[in-house]
Amino acid sequence: MKIAVIGGGSTYTPELVNGFIAGAERLGLSELWLMDIDMERLEVVGGFAQRMVAAAGQPFALHLTSDRAGALDGASFVETQIRVGGQAARHEDELLGRRWGLVGQETTGVGGFAKALRTIPVLLSIAQDMQRYCPQAWLINFTNPSGLVTEALQRYAPQTHSVGLCNSPIGHKMSIARQLGVDPSSVALDYLGLNHLAWLRGATVDGRDVWPQVFSAFLERMRAEEDPVGPPYLLEMLQAIPSGYLHYYYRTAAVVAHQAVSPTRAEEVMAIERQLLERYADPALTAPPPELMKRGGAHYSTAAWQLIDALHNDTGSVHIINTRHRGTVRGWPADWVCEMPCRVDRAGLHPLPMQPLMPLADGLVHAVKTYELYAAQAGAEGNRDAALAALVAHPLGPGADRAPALLEDLLRTNARYLPQFVA
Repeated sequence: MKIAVIGGGSTYTPELVNGFIAGAERLGLSELWLMDIDMERLEVVGGFAQRMVAAAGQPFALHLTSDRAGALDGASFVETQIRVGGQAARHEDELLGRRWGLVGQETTGVGGFAKALRTIPVLLSIAQDMQRYCPQAWLINFTNPSGLVTEALQRYAPQTHSVGLCNSPIGHKMSIARQLGVDPSSVALDYLGLNHLAWLRGATVDGRDVWPQVFSAFLERMRAEEDPVGPPYLLEMLQAIPSGYLHYYYRTAAVVAHQAVSPTRAEEVMAIERQLLERYADPALTAPPPELMKRGGAHYSTAAWQLIDALHNDTGSVHIINTRHRGTVRGWPADWVCEMPCRVDRAGLHPLPMQPLMPLADGLVHAVKTYELYAAQAGAEGNRDAALAALVAHPLGPGADRAPALLEDLLRTNARYLPQFVA
């Protein structure tokens, strides 16, 4: 098996490589290719990854390249983890939100919209290249906003096998396993929504209902926190554990006030990445350093290799992923990409039938999915009308009166990354 990682210079990559080392024998992994457009950074990250592989007894060959075609050629799986414009563009996304008194987070609101517009054309070009160099391969997308990017891939590059993956669902599973002292593989989740806009509604351990215990402990933690994901009364009404990103919807005023007086997350991450790259450059380092946990993304390597294992080894195991639900959620158009449990085997992704969300959550999903559909069109086609509609539709957007001016601000700020909007 050959796996290609597009965006291999990411500081997340050593964790991903660690997962592939753990699963190499089961996957039959012979080649791992790390591809990045920034060779200087790739040499640091990839050099560290090569030492990790060597220390593990060289279970597979690790290649570093800036040649996308070479990385894709003959690959069975392609994992994408790119950031168009780097952390500097993320910083501008956050400042865009601040200028307009809106949430500027990298996957949610106007910041997430700017990131999506930069990202979608590049992911579609990768999917196009895959049709030439590895037409049977699966594209596993980690690039944020993962659900929206996957919506664009499945709508505008349907010939490429694609799936969106996020570490949030597996994070819930690991947390519940720790809480109850059980093996994570025994935990099953009732989980539904969109990426970064989903609700955990139930949990079992080997078929035994543990949800009352899990939800009660969650409520107790939220009542004790100064900055909970949402007001405890609302969480009781929902009877569900919301994705942490629902904080931006449920406590918007507090988020906007906090971001006005705090460094951007991009600034914090740039400082963390400088430290990580210094550590990665140490020739004696052969295992991921503890500082990597400050970067976020816990369990993402586990989620990646387990999904690849299910597709390659025909396991039929259940994974929470982003794909079209194909009519398994009553009341939602069958071609919507959502985040939900799917049985995964060699034949592909099989969404499991799910009960609809309660109206309080379902209404928000419809609003955000309307935004996503317009945003996917805007990113794929450079369509200004669709971009305006996306801004108007988003619950965290600027509203119809301010949407045209905000769009012009966004396009000016990102002009070098948005050639699809050039007349």
